[in-house]
Amino acid sequence: MKLKKRDRLTAAGLLISIGIVYGDIGTSPLYVMKSIVAGNGGMTNISRELILGAISLIFWTVTLLTTVKYVAIALKATNHGEGGIFALYALVRKRAKWLVIPALVGGAALLADGALTPAVTVTTAIEGLKGMNFGGNVLVSTQGMVILITVCILLLLFAIQRMGTSLIGKAFGPIMLIWFTFLGVIGLINMANDWSILQALNPIYAVKILFSPVNKVGIFILGSIFLATTGAEALYSDVGHVGKANIKGSWPYVFICLVLNYLGQGVWILQNPGFKTSGDFNPFYQIVPENIRVYAIILATMAAIIASQALITGSFTLVSEASQLKFLPRMNIVYPTTEQGQIYIPSVNKMLGATTLAVVFFFQTSEHMESAYGLAITATMLMTTILLSEYLAKKGVHFIWRILFLAFFAAIEMMFLISSLVKFVHGGYVTVIIAGLIGIVMYIWYFGNKVRDKRESRNSYVRLDEYTSMLTNLSHDENYPTYATNLVYMAKVKYNKFIKREVLYSILDKRPKRAQAYWFVTVNVTNEPFTAEYAVNTYGTKNVINIQLYLGFKKQTSVNVYLRQIIHDLIADGTIESQPQEYTTTPGRDVGDFSFVIVQDVVSPQTELTTYEKWIIQARIGLQNSSSNPASWFGLDYADTVVERVPLILGKPTPSYIKRVEPINYANLKKKLKGDGTRA
Repeated sequence: MKLKKRDRLTAAGLLISIGIVYGDIGTSPLYVMKSIVAGNGGMTNISRELILGAISLIFWTVTLLTTVKYVAIALKATNHGEGGIFALYALVRKRAKWLVIPALVGGAALLADGALTPAVTVTTAIEGLKGMNFGGNVLVSTQGMVILITVCILLLLFAIQRMGTSLIGKAFGPIMLIWFTFLGVIGLINMANDWSILQALNPIYAVKILFSPVNKVGIFILGSIFLATTGAEALYSDVGHVGKANIKGSWPYVFICLVLNYLGQGVWILQNPGFKTSGDFNPFYQIVPENIRVYAIILATMAAIIASQALITGSFTLVSEASQLKFLPRMNIVYPTTEQGQIYIPSVNKMLGATTLAVVFFFQTSEHMESAYGLAITATMLMTTILLSEYLAKKGVHFIWRILFLAFFAAIEMMFLISSLVKFVHGGYVTVIIAGLIGIVMYIWYFGNKVRDKRESRNSYVRLDEYTSMLTNLSHDENYPTYATNLVYMAKVKYNKFIKREVLYSILDKRPKRAQAYWFVTVNVTNEPFTAEYAVNTYGTKNVINIQLYLGFKKQTSVNVYLRQIIHDLIADGTIESQPQEYTTTPGRDVGDFSFVIVQDVVSPQTELTTYEKWIIQARIGLQNSSSNPASWFGLDYADTVVERVPLILGKPTPSYIKRVEPINYANLKKKLKGDGTRA
């Protein structure tokens, strides 16, 4: 089978992969060793055992979680080339209903992490400029100036997202290649001072340091260690942008460069035990010769910007998939290029940008941000492990191997999660709040849909094929003015015949709408990302047409464009009648005008539900009405579109009766009151 363009291993693909995928994990040397040293009480408490153990933990964490779990295993679990926790859920959701829980939790946590990564990486890089002398002048002297520069960079980064990840990847690829090469070379130069640092690759040191008294924080050191692999989940989410072959081909070089840099930082720390640190101490910048340090800071800043890019593009992919899986409301998706996998979601870009800036202003320093960083992604990785174990079961992997996979990786990730929880009171609560808010939205939308579908009365649906004669008669009834040549309802038709009663009520009862042709269009989202197909049922008529659109979860929903092509197809094969236009600027035009109707629900006072069910339905409708215009989602921004709101009646409402009485005879009442001596 011929490989798709993005699935081929090419030099350009490798370069774009380095530019898009590895930004987050590639900037980890900026803050991992810094966090470990600070967490252990600073340089005065440093020992060889601690450094060897810490680097060993970093090496084996990245090896096991990033290389083995994600690059070797997770990249096989792609949904037609698309990755990420929601694409993985789409592959296994039919195995068990409860799998929606890890998908929701993991997705919400990963989106929360997307707001923290740009903040912490860019701030850390810019802090390297603080106090540096440029020609006798200190250009960045205060943390306030650091925040100002960081905010300007972040605003620019979010502004360029509309150009698409392909263009960004081509621009960022060469920079990140230089960055990783720099990491490896500078690390190797420092390693030359003490080759015995290679002992850290022995896993014995990783195990020993967890229980050694020289490790002042014990198992909680894993909270800092985990920062070295936070970009692994973004790597999986971004596979749709560059293809798995290019990720697998580029990862070995990236991994070697990262390891060399950590080893080089370890050598420098061990050879400078009496180094006088300040609040801005960072071993990464210390291993760089002073005469080129400013260039290292500039390069680190560009790498930090690119690190943010990896999470932003991953967030677009996640939200798009979540929307199609009914975890989030529909959103307007823009496709900046003709390449598959390239998407941009304006509303997500704005919300992510606002949240990232809020994080910068709230924490002020990278040290404080690091306290919140990494907590959410540990939860996402654990949820991905659960879903991956189900994927392995689906693929027929033996039960024993599945249990070993689940037990091994879940145990590791639980240790990281527990160690990261210590960060909760030091800023981790911000991550939990952001993830919690996203999770609540996802919970309301998903389970609100479930409650609505479950509690809808059987009378809510009618058979469309039983109303075809009535619709045909109405289309020819000249007693009613023509509403439109083509009246199109964006309404789901179940099993090719059942439709909500309120749709036909809108046509027949709510001031009859006469049209030459009635179209009932259902958009079906498939698990395949780029499906573009349609099926037609006319029920033996020429003017009642049920269109079933089958669109992939990453395919642009341009109903207006698709429908015009479909009408031309149906006229050409005689399925429907031609619609010649007497008054037109296009000679020979055989398709008439369109009017699109979208029906939205409003909770009816007659609805009889439990308190919980009523709450979640009202919350879901509130989200629906406050999210993007449904016309935008269907690609009908410039079409003649009407949104009709109809009452939603769920459950079994108790009939209300009112008793009829005789009218009051005021003349008799007046006489009666006078006869009693009472004032009338």
